[in-house]
Amino acid sequence: MALILGQDVANIATLAFDLGADAVIGCDDTSLADFRVEAYGPLIGQLARERGSSALLFGATTRGRDLAAWVAAELDAGLVPDGIGLKVENGTLVVTRPVYTGKLLADAFVTSSPQIISLRGHAFPPAESTGKSGQAEWVQPAVSEDDLTTRIIGFESSEGTVSLNDATIIVSGGRGVGGPEGFQPVQELADVLGGAMGASRAAVDAGWIPYEYQVGQTGKTVSPDLYIACGISGAIQHQAGMRTAKVVVAINKDPDAPIFKLASYGIVGDLFKIVPALSAEFRKRLG
Repeated sequence: MALILGQDVANIATLAFDLGADAVIGCDDTSLADFRVEAYGPLIGQLARERGSSALLFGATTRGRDLAAWVAAELDAGLVPDGIGLKVENGTLVVTRPVYTGKLLADAFVTSSPQIISLRGHAFPPAESTGKSGQAEWVQPAVSEDDLTTRIIGFESSEGTVSLNDATIIVSGGRGVGGPEGFQPVQELADVLGGAMGASRAAVDAGWIPYEYQVGQTGKTVSPDLYIACGISGAIQHQAGMRTAKVVVAINKDPDAPIFKLASYGIVGDLFKIVPALSAEFRKRLG
């Protein structure tokens, strides 16, 4: 069963059926137009109680983690976060998730019901069209707009950038870029590949790039198809944020950098020569 919350979301309900949902419950209301956990959480908790849900799955995004924790607290339920694999054993969902900053994978499950689980983006293949259709069940919000304690008054957008959480290709720079200007070739390669730019904590702490670009244990956790690390040594804290990338390419002057142990492909050399060369070659090949 898919749960669709928001405003003007009838098309998403249709899509949910097409992607394999057996049933859809939707709530279409102005109070849900922008995400506020105090509007979404009580409604999901109410529906879970009414329907006797055995498991609730959330995306492990910033909002998804916030919402999963809220619902788990409201239902007094166990929570397994950041899953990258799922299997069913004796009627219980077992979640595979990284532990010890990504050094190991562990299987975890919740012994009570409902199970609250958040799953990393890009950890699973996208669903394919099934041709199914159906009629969604529409319900009313659990909390009225007047009873909500926060108001959305506006947004500030970053034009022309790709979200790290959504990106299938990420090009990141670290201490080896040498300064703010060192991110120019990193950004260029990301643009050529249609990906997003990231950074290590060392670069963020040095003030070379804003925190919103940080990948790692204290930054964003990403699972792209391709992760290119430029001038990043690969401390375990950084690996914790990108270890589940499908393909890792490391570019570093130091052949003993820890990142090479994780990399699918390694290039030992000067990133200021290698990265522009890669951009030029990809530009030719990709048109």
